[in-house]
Amino acid sequence: MTRGDQRDRAREKAQKKQAAAAKGAPKSGASLQKRKEEDAEKLRAKQAASEQKKQEAVGGKTS
Repeated sequence: MTRGDQRDRAREKAQKKQAAAAKGAPKSGASLQKRKEEDAEKLRAKQAASEQKKQEAVGGKTS
């Protein structure tokens, strides 16, 4: 196997991989925006829970 053949095979493999990745349903702007909003809401809930946990830890300590 020559080096040129190796490059060709690698190029074919990469093209197949890209084609398989592109086959997935493309995200529309609306669904992408909805996903971002849902992720942001989950993050806000997680942050609120963390803040509450911190407040309970601070409130529970006595000097």
